[in-house]
Amino acid sequence: MENLGYYNGEYDLINNMKIPMNDRVCYFGDGVYDATYSRNHIIFALDEHIDRFFNSAGLLKIKIPCTKAELKELLKEMVQKVDSGDQFVYWQVTRGTGMRNHAFPSEDIKANIWIILKPLKIKDMSQKLKLITLEDTRFLHCNIKTLNLLPSVMAAQKTEEMGCQEAVFHRGDRVTECAHSNVSIIKDGIFKTAPADNLILPGIARAHIIKMCKKFEIPVNETAFNLKELMEADEVIVTSSGQFCMATSEIDGKQVGGKATEIVKKLQEALLNEFLEETN
Repeated sequence: MENLGYYNGEYDLINNMKIPMNDRVCYFGDGVYDATYSRNHIIFALDEHIDRFFNSAGLLKIKIPCTKAELKELLKEMVQKVDSGDQFVYWQVTRGTGMRNHAFPSEDIKANIWIILKPLKIKDMSQKLKLITLEDTRFLHCNIKTLNLLPSVMAAQKTEEMGCQEAVFHRGDRVTECAHSNVSIIKDGIFKTAPADNLILPGIARAHIIKMCKKFEIPVNETAFNLKELMEADEVIVTSSGQFCMATSEIDGKQVGGKATEIVKKLQEALLNEFLEETN
């Protein structure tokens, strides 16, 4: 298959799939998701993504209708059905299907499992990004990877209109994260990234780059930083599951970064090698 959609045991090409109108995702975005990439039909960092997925569901009191081990095996099985080994691997759970009602459905209503797979490679980390800054108007549970993504959709559209690749959110002067990535800075040889509190999603790629910094004895500071620090950083780094360590050349039309290229290159090479080894 060139791509694959899955819903509660049924699967087909994505465009052929049909979803019940009363799935609570249609009315409330009532669910959580996670995503990573595969190479050679091997899913990268699957255990970490599964753990975060179950944590997000638990925080919203959604009972996933399978165990972690069962979901892992299902994803591994589905990935094998797509022709290309390089895939974007996405899955979500919604609270169930029932007549529209804000309160949870009865406990006998099972949650719905979705999977979407499509051919896609990780980003070329030699490319530099252009960013914009936007006020962070999202709710106060950004640590939960929910399907309520309208602020990120609006931010993505704004970046598209501005000819950029990502938007950096800030609450007042505090930088939080990007619309669909984490953002960190390097200053005076120190890697600084926002704390993993309720204002950011604890990114898997963020965790991996922190691990690599510690391996190379690059000091890590997990405290909040502001817009002034962002603009004056030696490097501004964007991380996500498909772009492990992307440097930034411009924010709001002003040049930034380019002052710690050796650190960036070392981290990029190490993270890419980790990905290639795990998916070999």
